Amino acid sequence: MIQILIGIAAGVIGGMGIGGGTILIPALTFFLNITQQNAQSINLLSFIPAACLAVYIHNKNKSIEKDILFPLIISGVFGAIFGSMVAVNIDSSLLKKIFGLFLFIMGFYEFFSKQKQ
Repeated sequence: MIQILIGIAAGVIGGMGIGGGTILIPALTFFLNITQQNAQSINLLSFIPAACLAVYIHNKNKSIEKDILFPLIISGVFGAIFGSMVAVNIDSSLLKKIFGLFLFIMGFYEFFSKQKQ
């Protein structure tokens, strides 16, 4: 039952464009005692169908700037290759701390950044 609740929460957040991994990865590590590397792998796999549906809906609502997609996709693929090689070769506790620091910095930035008019 907890897996279903985690999946729903991650799907809702992911569909909003925030990133379901911000919910999914900590929930898997805290509630299901899954290693950080495995939680990130599960996040990547669960992201595919959720992302496809979200892209379809956002494209239907004409809220995607298509002129910047190609450079983002290409650089994202290279970044994903590098990041996955790093993630599988470092200690799970260090990876957990890096991920926590990243979430903290992003939260701090979002909390104190000014909204564009």
